[in-house]
Amino acid sequence: MRTKNVPASSPDPDNTARTFAVAGHLVSAPKAAPGLHLVATPIGNLGDITLRALETLAGVDIVACEDTRITRRLIERFSITATLKQYHEHNAEQARPKILEALARGSSIALVSDAGTPLISDPGFKLVREVSAAGFPVIALPGPSSVLAALSVAALPTDRFFFEGFLPSKQNARRTRIAELARIDATLVMFESGARVQECLHDLASVMGERDAAICREMTKLHEEVRRATVSELAGISDALETRGEFVLVIGPPAADAGLMNDAALDDLLRTSLARGSVKDAVAHAVEVSGRPRREIYARALELSKDGDDG
Repeated sequence: MRTKNVPASSPDPDNTARTFAVAGHLVSAPKAAPGLHLVATPIGNLGDITLRALETLAGVDIVACEDTRITRRLIERFSITATLKQYHEHNAEQARPKILEALARGSSIALVSDAGTPLISDPGFKLVREVSAAGFPVIALPGPSSVLAALSVAALPTDRFFFEGFLPSKQNARRTRIAELARIDATLVMFESGARVQECLHDLASVMGERDAAICREMTKLHEEVRRATVSELAGISDALETRGEFVLVIGPPAADAGLMNDAALDDLLRTSLARGSVKDAVAHAVEVSGRPRREIYARALELSKDGDDG
């Protein structure tokens, strides 16, 4: 890369140079190679952008992004001129063929999410699947990730972790999923919205109460906050939590002597399963995730089923 000691606002005289600004200097960027470039962008602090990401955003023909307003703020911050096209869950089916057509013409395209690494909790994997199946290059530019940022500061084991994304929004489905996650021998990482974080913590506490955990809010932003305690303790203070912003929850793995699923969690699991299907299916699912004996679970399922019929 070559730098020019001119103000970042200096015009490009022939309107053909590809440049970006760093510390008041314009940096020349080569035209990006044809293909789909997966560019990680900051999750809060714009200073976390990499030089390679800036060079690529300046050098591609098209930047495919979730929200053009958010991406425009990023590229304008670094004086990049780029053609922005929307690619998000609501227009993905229509946008993917157009992206493939552009790649077939030899275009270079950057895919970015609103924040963090593309494909993490967004529809980008479908695009990558079709682009790679069509034989076009897919190039990864690693960088910011709220998952890894939260995991690194949680003070919990990092040798194995399981990323869940968002838990179900409805309580019964959420409790069922938590019961399933409880048996995974790894640190758990999940997203949650401020509107649901309190009720989510209470549901987590009912199954994973004594596990060590961390709540990470607004990672890398001005009001970043990390709280570490057991899940039960965090649930106990959840009413006092600041709920504005974005949350990542990190929960440590089960202890070696954690034992079997407790009665309350088993009942929640069975009730949810019975509402969706037969006693046989509910029992089979509960045996798989709870570790408790089939005969015991079957007897409890019959009781709950009978209670439901009586009601």
